[in-house]
Amino acid sequence: MVHDDEPVGLDGLQVVFDDERVVSDAGIALVATLAQRLGIERLAGRLVRLRRERPGAANAGRKVMALIFAMLLGADSIDDCELLRAGRTRRLLGGWLPAPSTLGTFLRAFTFGHVCQLDRLLAETITRAWRAGAGPGTKRLVVDVDSFIGEVHGYNKQGAGFGYTKQRGYHPLMASRADSGEILHIRLRTGKANSSRGVLRFAEELIARVARAGASGEKLLRADSAFWNNTLIKRLAKAGWSYSISIRCQKSVTEQIRQVPESDWQRLEDYPDDGEAQIAETTYAAKRMIVRRTRLIGAQAELWPDWRYFPFVTNRTDALEVVEAEHRQHAVVELTIRDLKDQALAHFPSGQFAANSAWTVIACIAHNLTRWTTLIALPGHTIRAARTLRRRLLQIPGRLTRTARQWTLHLPARWPWQHDFIRALARIRALPALV
Repeated sequence: MVHDDEPVGLDGLQVVFDDERVVSDAGIALVATLAQRLGIERLAGRLVRLRRERPGAANAGRKVMALIFAMLLGADSIDDCELLRAGRTRRLLGGWLPAPSTLGTFLRAFTFGHVCQLDRLLAETITRAWRAGAGPGTKRLVVDVDSFIGEVHGYNKQGAGFGYTKQRGYHPLMASRADSGEILHIRLRTGKANSSRGVLRFAEELIARVARAGASGEKLLRADSAFWNNTLIKRLAKAGWSYSISIRCQKSVTEQIRQVPESDWQRLEDYPDDGEAQIAETTYAAKRMIVRRTRLIGAQAELWPDWRYFPFVTNRTDALEVVEAEHRQHAVVELTIRDLKDQALAHFPSGQFAANSAWTVIACIAHNLTRWTTLIALPGHTIRAARTLRRRLLQIPGRLTRTARQWTLHLPARWPWQHDFIRALARIRALPALV
């Protein structure tokens, strides 16, 4: 092959959209193969059963997969799904793919009960992926529970409202796995919902879900002070879970902190030079309470000269510094929220609340597929952001050709991550196919 590096001359370049064999994002074949091995389309067709008289009820499995494929490629609106129908992308992804208008009709056919069917689909896909090698098994499982505001605009979004951020939107409740960033459970709520609304039932479902999925090791749930709830704490302890939950600095808490002797405070050495941090422990309501306090030093101390206190309760018995350091790592949940907002949950595309709830659950399945691709197909690789995986392995231009009854997907020569792609595809193809 002759490599010609001379410029083509952009002003005189003729542009024609006529290549029927091109696939704009050919790398989607990698994750589509994993979805096929996990049997997600057939599972969706079996679990998602809309009433026959509802428009768009037919072929639910295929429509769910079309939404997942589009979301994997960064779609944040229903119209973006049209990308899948260009060139030979449809043939690469298994044939017929519905138009965006059909997908919109399909989403609007959902009720709360049908969204629960999708939620069961999310749970079953987690079980299958964990059995395929993505799960914690007997190792420790750390789960972070948090909520966030998904901002929307306009007055026609059913259920949208102004929450604690003073932005109009929805207020999803989410549980994510700390080490992998995959979504274990999610529930869309109205924008005015309190942060802790429905958390007890949510936790009940989460506990049962990870047990069914095969997590048999130690389990830890971390949360901020919005989820400080004695009923929740009792339920976690009854299930054998450890917990690490921040608490509010109300009067009784601050009184208990004042009783901590100054000699008990331990300095944290890994703190920035312009500040100081110390930790200590005591008890509150017969529970172990660990407190971190911080303050500024130097010239900036004039802005905030006093100590700021950050207490949390836990039933863990490990060393003080270990428990406190791992509680601070609860912040990794923000990376998962960032990924969701960088993909399908940048917007909630429908005016109907149930349709947006369905979109949210499907978005989490798509997000999990990217994480499972890393865990199963690229062990040892650390890919922090979903957009990194999309750029390196999914958004690859290609051409789909057929010669002597053999289909070939031609990808760009000298692609920087071609070896990762080939290794990942080989590992995924080695998985047994599920139905």
